Amino acid sequence: MKICLLGTGMYGLAIGLELAKKNNEIWMWSENSTLVADWEQNGTLKGLYNDVLPQNVHLTGSYEKALNGAKIVFFVSASKYVDKICDDIKPYFKHSMTVCIATKGIEESTEELLSNIVSEKLLTNNITVISGPTFAVDMLNGNPVALAVASMNKRSENKIIACLANENLKLRPTKDIIGVQLCGAIKNCIAIASGILNGLGYMESTQAFLINESLHDLKELIFYLGGNPKTILSFAGVGDLMLTCMSPKSRNFKFGYTIGHTKNSQKIKEFLLKNTVEGYYTLDVIHKILLRKEVEIPIIDVIYDIVYNEKDPASLAKFLIEKK
Repeated sequence: MKICLLGTGMYGLAIGLELAKKNNEIWMWSENSTLVADWEQNGTLKGLYNDVLPQNVHLTGSYEKALNGAKIVFFVSASKYVDKICDDIKPYFKHSMTVCIATKGIEESTEELLSNIVSEKLLTNNITVISGPTFAVDMLNGNPVALAVASMNKRSENKIIACLANENLKLRPTKDIIGVQLCGAIKNCIAIASGILNGLGYMESTQAFLINESLHDLKELIFYLGGNPKTILSFAGVGDLMLTCMSPKSRNFKFGYTIGHTKNSQKIKEFLLKNTVEGYYTLDVIHKILLRKEVEIPIIDVIYDIVYNEKDPASLAKFLIEKK
Protein backbone atom coordinates (compact mmCIF):
# COMPACT_ATOMS: atom_id res chain seq x y z
CA MET A 1 0.00 0.00 0.00
CA LYS A 2 1.30 3.45 -0.89
CA ILE A 3 1.41 5.96 1.96
CA CYS A 4 2.27 9.64 1.58
CA LEU A 5 3.87 11.76 4.31
CA LEU A 6 3.79 15.53 4.00
CA GLY A 7 6.89 16.80 5.76
CA THR A 8 10.38 15.41 6.44
CA GLY A 9 11.40 16.50 9.90
CA MET A 10 12.78 13.95 12.36
CA TYR A 11 9.32 13.02 13.61
CA GLY A 12 7.97 12.58 10.10
CA LEU A 13 10.95 10.38 9.25
CA ALA A 14 10.38 8.29 12.39
CA ILE A 15 6.72 7.76 11.47
CA GLY A 16 7.71 6.94 7.88
CA LEU A 17 10.19 4.28 8.98
CA GLU A 18 7.61 2.72 11.31
CA LEU A 19 5.16 2.53 8.40
CA ALA A 20 7.87 1.04 6.19
CA LYS A 21 8.27 -1.93 8.55
CA LYS A 22 5.02 -3.41 7.19
CA ASN A 23 6.26 -3.32 3.60
CA ASN A 24 4.23 -0.25 2.68
CA GLU A 25 5.51 1.95 -0.12
CA ILE A 26 6.39 5.22 1.61
CA TRP A 27 6.60 8.50 -0.29
CA MET A 28 7.74 11.50 1.75
CA TRP A 29 7.22 14.99 0.37
CA SER A 30 9.77 17.68 1.23
CA GLU A 31 10.24 21.27 0.14
CA ASN A 32 13.95 20.90 0.97
CA SER A 33 15.65 20.33 -2.40
CA THR A 34 18.96 19.46 -0.68
CA LEU A 35 17.33 16.57 1.16
CA VAL A 36 15.69 15.32 -2.03
CA ALA A 37 18.98 15.54 -3.95
CA ASP A 38 20.87 13.63 -1.25
CA TRP A 39 18.25 10.87 -1.25
CA GLU A 40 18.40 10.62 -5.05
CA GLN A 41 22.21 10.41 -5.04
CA ASN A 42 23.01 8.50 -1.85
CA GLY A 43 19.76 7.11 -0.43
CA THR A 44 20.33 9.14 2.76
CA LEU A 45 18.99 12.40 4.18
CA LYS A 46 22.01 14.61 4.76
CA GLY A 47 21.99 16.26 8.19
CA LEU A 48 18.80 14.44 9.19
CA TYR A 49 19.42 10.71 8.86
CA ASN A 50 22.76 9.51 7.58
CA ASP A 51 21.93 5.81 7.33
CA VAL A 52 20.71 4.49 3.99
CA LEU A 53 16.92 4.50 3.91
CA PRO A 54 15.02 1.26 3.25
CA GLN A 55 14.28 0.62 -0.42
CA ASN A 56 10.53 1.13 0.13
CA VAL A 57 11.05 4.71 1.43
CA HIS A 58 11.20 7.44 -1.22
CA LEU A 59 11.59 11.22 -1.17
CA THR A 60 10.21 13.80 -3.58
CA GLY A 61 9.59 17.51 -3.92
CA SER A 62 6.48 16.86 -6.02
CA TYR A 63 3.03 16.76 -4.42
CA GLU A 64 1.70 14.93 -7.47
CA LYS A 65 4.31 12.17 -7.26
CA ALA A 66 3.86 11.82 -3.49
CA LEU A 67 0.06 11.62 -3.58
CA ASN A 68 -0.55 9.73 -6.80
CA GLY A 69 -1.99 6.33 -5.87
CA ALA A 70 -1.64 6.90 -2.10
CA LYS A 71 -4.25 5.31 0.18
CA ILE A 72 -3.22 7.20 3.32
CA VAL A 73 -1.86 10.73 3.74
CA PHE A 74 0.03 11.69 6.91
CA PHE A 75 0.48 15.34 7.91
CA VAL A 76 3.84 15.58 9.72
CA SER A 77 4.79 19.19 8.98
CA ALA A 78 4.81 22.05 11.48
CA SER A 79 1.26 23.15 12.34
CA LYS A 80 1.64 26.59 10.72
CA TYR A 81 2.08 24.96 7.28
CA VAL A 82 -0.97 22.66 7.37
CA ASP A 83 -3.37 25.24 5.95
CA LYS A 84 -1.14 26.02 2.95
CA ILE A 85 -0.31 22.38 2.32
CA CYS A 86 -4.04 21.59 2.15
CA ASP A 87 -4.44 24.25 -0.55
CA ASP A 88 -1.43 22.95 -2.46
CA ILE A 89 -2.47 19.28 -2.51
CA LYS A 90 -6.12 19.83 -3.50
CA PRO A 91 -5.53 18.98 -7.21
CA TYR A 92 -4.04 15.59 -6.23
CA PHE A 93 -6.14 14.64 -3.21
CA LYS A 94 -8.77 11.90 -3.63
CA HIS A 95 -11.73 11.63 -1.27
CA SER A 96 -11.07 7.91 -0.89
CA MET A 97 -7.78 8.74 0.88
CA THR A 98 -7.53 8.46 4.65
CA VAL A 99 -5.82 11.38 6.40
CA CYS A 100 -3.78 10.99 9.58
CA ILE A 101 -2.64 14.12 11.42
CA ALA A 102 0.54 13.55 13.42
CA THR A 103 1.27 17.28 13.64
CA LYS A 104 0.67 18.87 17.05
CA GLY A 105 -0.62 22.42 17.35
CA ILE A 106 -3.44 24.83 16.56
CA GLU A 107 -3.59 26.75 13.28
CA GLU A 108 -2.56 30.30 14.04
CA SER A 109 -4.45 32.50 11.58
CA THR A 110 -7.83 30.78 11.95
CA GLU A 111 -7.38 29.58 15.57
CA GLU A 112 -8.74 26.20 14.47
CA LEU A 113 -7.85 22.62 15.34
CA LEU A 114 -5.92 20.98 12.52
CA SER A 115 -8.64 18.37 11.96
CA ASN A 116 -11.08 21.20 11.21
CA ILE A 117 -8.66 22.80 8.76
CA VAL A 118 -8.09 19.55 6.89
CA SER A 119 -11.77 18.64 6.86
CA GLU A 120 -12.87 22.04 5.54
CA LYS A 121 -10.08 22.41 2.99
CA LEU A 122 -10.11 18.88 1.59
CA LEU A 123 -13.83 18.18 2.11
CA THR A 124 -13.25 14.88 3.89
CA ASN A 125 -14.25 13.18 7.14
CA ASN A 126 -11.75 10.35 6.72
CA ILE A 127 -9.53 11.96 9.34
CA THR A 128 -7.57 10.41 12.20
CA VAL A 129 -5.30 12.11 14.73
CA ILE A 130 -2.38 10.50 16.57
CA SER A 131 -0.64 12.02 19.58
CA GLY A 132 1.37 10.81 22.55
CA PRO A 133 4.71 10.59 24.38
CA THR A 134 7.03 9.90 21.46
CA PHE A 135 10.34 11.60 20.74
CA ALA A 136 11.49 10.94 17.20
CA VAL A 137 14.93 9.75 18.30
CA ASP A 138 13.39 7.17 20.65
CA MET A 139 11.20 5.81 17.84
CA LEU A 140 14.20 5.66 15.51
CA ASN A 141 16.14 3.72 18.14
CA GLY A 142 13.37 1.13 18.46
CA ASN A 143 12.22 1.99 21.98
CA PRO A 144 8.68 0.85 22.92
CA VAL A 145 6.38 3.87 22.59
CA ALA A 146 2.64 4.59 22.57
CA LEU A 147 0.17 6.94 20.89
CA ALA A 148 -3.48 7.83 21.36
CA VAL A 149 -5.49 7.58 18.14
CA ALA A 150 -8.78 9.41 17.60
CA SER A 151 -10.84 9.52 14.43
CA MET A 152 -13.90 10.98 12.78
CA ASN A 153 -14.94 7.44 11.83
CA LYS A 154 -14.07 3.89 12.86
CA ARG A 155 -12.96 2.81 9.39
CA SER A 156 -10.20 5.44 9.30
CA GLU A 157 -9.12 4.60 12.83
CA ASN A 158 -8.81 0.89 12.05
CA LYS A 159 -6.85 1.64 8.89
CA ILE A 160 -4.26 3.73 10.76
CA ILE A 161 -3.86 1.18 13.56
CA ALA A 162 -3.42 -1.62 11.04
CA CYS A 163 -0.65 0.11 9.10
CA LEU A 164 1.22 1.75 12.00
CA ALA A 165 1.00 -0.40 15.15
CA ASN A 166 3.83 -2.92 15.58
CA GLU A 167 5.84 -4.76 18.23
CA ASN A 168 7.37 -1.47 19.47
CA LEU A 169 4.51 0.96 18.81
CA LYS A 170 1.18 0.77 20.64
CA LEU A 171 -1.90 2.73 19.52
CA ARG A 172 -4.81 3.10 21.94
CA PRO A 173 -8.13 4.32 20.46
CA THR A 174 -10.19 7.14 21.94
CA LYS A 175 -13.32 8.86 20.65
CA ASP A 176 -12.18 12.36 21.69
CA ILE A 177 -10.58 13.89 18.59
CA ILE A 178 -10.88 17.38 20.10
CA GLY A 179 -9.27 16.48 23.42
CA VAL A 180 -6.41 14.56 21.81
CA GLN A 181 -5.48 17.56 19.67
CA LEU A 182 -5.79 20.02 22.56
CA CYS A 183 -3.56 17.84 24.75
CA GLY A 184 -0.97 17.54 22.00
CA ALA A 185 -0.92 21.30 21.48
CA ILE A 186 -1.15 22.66 25.02
CA LYS A 187 1.45 20.32 26.53
CA ASN A 188 4.04 22.28 24.53
CA CYS A 189 3.07 25.44 26.44
CA ILE A 190 3.46 23.64 29.77
CA ALA A 191 6.82 22.29 28.59
CA ILE A 192 7.99 25.88 28.12
CA ALA A 193 6.99 26.58 31.72
CA SER A 194 8.85 23.48 32.90
CA GLY A 195 11.95 24.63 31.05
CA ILE A 196 11.65 28.06 32.67
CA LEU A 197 11.65 26.46 36.12
CA ASN A 198 14.67 24.33 35.22
CA GLY A 199 16.47 27.38 33.85
CA LEU A 200 15.83 29.17 37.14
CA GLY A 201 17.59 26.31 38.93
CA TYR A 202 14.57 24.46 40.29
CA MET A 203 14.74 20.68 40.28
CA GLU A 204 12.41 17.81 39.33
CA SER A 205 10.19 18.23 42.40
CA THR A 206 9.15 21.70 41.26
CA GLN A 207 8.62 20.50 37.69
CA ALA A 208 6.37 17.71 39.00
CA PHE A 209 4.51 20.35 41.02
CA LEU A 210 3.91 22.28 37.80
CA ILE A 211 2.71 19.20 35.91
CA ASN A 212 0.25 18.28 38.66
CA GLU A 213 -1.22 21.78 38.84
CA SER A 214 -1.36 21.99 35.05
CA LEU A 215 -3.46 18.82 34.84
CA HIS A 216 -6.27 20.51 36.77
CA ASP A 217 -6.25 23.58 34.52
CA LEU A 218 -5.98 21.56 31.31
CA LYS A 219 -9.00 19.44 32.26
CA GLU A 220 -11.02 22.66 32.44
CA LEU A 221 -9.57 23.95 29.18
CA ILE A 222 -10.47 20.74 27.33
CA PHE A 223 -14.00 20.88 28.73
CA TYR A 224 -14.58 24.51 27.73
CA LEU A 225 -13.29 23.90 24.21
CA GLY A 226 -15.55 20.90 23.59
CA GLY A 227 -13.42 17.89 24.47
CA ASN A 228 -13.63 15.21 27.15
CA PRO A 229 -11.67 16.15 30.31
CA LYS A 230 -10.84 12.46 30.88
CA THR A 231 -8.61 12.58 27.80
CA ILE A 232 -6.01 14.27 30.01
CA LEU A 233 -5.33 10.77 31.42
CA SER A 234 -4.55 9.30 27.98
CA PHE A 235 -1.22 8.86 26.17
CA ALA A 236 -1.96 12.21 24.50
CA GLY A 237 -2.49 13.87 27.88
CA VAL A 238 -0.47 13.05 30.98
CA GLY A 239 1.84 10.71 29.03
CA ASP A 240 2.97 13.38 26.57
CA LEU A 241 2.92 16.07 29.26
CA MET A 242 5.35 14.14 31.45
CA LEU A 243 7.70 13.37 28.56
CA THR A 244 7.83 16.89 27.15
CA CYS A 245 8.03 18.65 30.49
CA MET A 246 10.85 16.56 31.94
CA SER A 247 13.26 16.22 29.03
CA PRO A 248 15.82 18.61 27.50
CA LYS A 249 15.23 16.77 24.19
CA SER A 250 12.12 18.93 23.80
CA ARG A 251 12.62 22.20 21.89
CA ASN A 252 9.80 23.71 23.95
CA PHE A 253 11.59 22.76 27.16
CA LYS A 254 14.89 24.16 25.84
CA PHE A 255 13.16 27.39 24.84
CA GLY A 256 11.76 27.76 28.36
CA TYR A 257 15.18 26.97 29.81
CA THR A 258 16.66 29.80 27.73
CA ILE A 259 14.08 32.20 29.17
CA GLY A 260 14.63 31.13 32.78
CA HIS A 261 18.40 30.76 32.60
CA THR A 262 19.40 33.81 30.55
CA LYS A 263 16.52 36.28 31.03
CA ASN A 264 18.04 37.81 27.89
CA SER A 265 15.56 38.90 25.22
CA GLN A 266 18.17 38.78 22.44
CA LYS A 267 19.16 35.18 23.21
CA ILE A 268 15.48 34.24 23.44
CA LYS A 269 14.81 35.73 19.99
CA GLU A 270 17.86 33.96 18.56
CA PHE A 271 16.57 30.63 19.86
CA LEU A 272 13.22 31.21 18.13
CA LEU A 273 14.96 32.08 14.87
CA LYS A 274 16.98 28.88 14.92
CA ASN A 275 14.30 26.47 16.17
CA THR A 276 10.65 25.64 15.52
CA VAL A 277 9.00 26.05 18.93
CA GLU A 278 5.39 24.93 18.50
CA GLY A 279 4.46 25.91 22.05
CA TYR A 280 5.44 29.54 21.45
CA TYR A 281 2.83 29.91 18.70
CA THR A 282 0.24 27.70 20.41
CA LEU A 283 0.51 29.80 23.55
CA ASP A 284 -0.45 32.94 21.64
CA VAL A 285 -3.34 31.23 19.84
CA ILE A 286 -4.80 29.55 22.93
CA HIS A 287 -4.52 32.80 24.90
CA LYS A 288 -6.56 34.58 22.21
CA ILE A 289 -9.16 31.81 22.13
CA LEU A 290 -9.60 31.89 25.91
CA LEU A 291 -9.94 35.68 25.91
CA ARG A 292 -12.57 35.50 23.18
CA LYS A 293 -14.53 32.84 25.03
CA GLU A 294 -14.05 34.68 28.35
CA VAL A 295 -12.56 31.59 29.97
CA GLU A 296 -9.85 31.91 32.62
CA ILE A 297 -7.12 29.26 32.70
CA PRO A 298 -4.58 30.71 35.18
CA ILE A 299 -1.54 28.64 34.14
CA ILE A 300 -1.87 29.81 30.53
CA ASP A 301 -2.09 33.47 31.59
CA VAL A 302 1.05 33.22 33.72
CA ILE A 303 3.12 31.51 31.01
CA TYR A 304 1.85 33.98 28.40
CA ASP A 305 2.89 36.98 30.51
CA ILE A 306 6.40 35.59 30.95
CA VAL A 307 6.90 34.62 27.30
CA TYR A 308 5.15 37.50 25.52
CA ASN A 309 5.12 40.33 28.06
CA GLU A 310 8.59 39.61 29.52
CA LYS A 311 7.31 39.28 33.06
CA ASP A 312 9.88 38.04 35.59
CA PRO A 313 10.24 34.24 35.08
CA ALA A 314 10.43 33.85 38.87
CA SER A 315 6.73 34.75 38.99
CA LEU A 316 5.95 31.21 37.81
CA ALA A 317 7.21 29.55 41.01
CA LYS A 318 5.37 32.13 43.10
CA PHE A 319 2.19 31.43 41.15
CA LEU A 320 2.41 27.71 41.87
CA ILE A 321 2.67 28.31 45.61
CA GLU A 322 -0.16 30.85 45.71
CA LYS A 323 -2.51 29.08 43.25
CA LYS A 324 -5.86 28.13 44.82
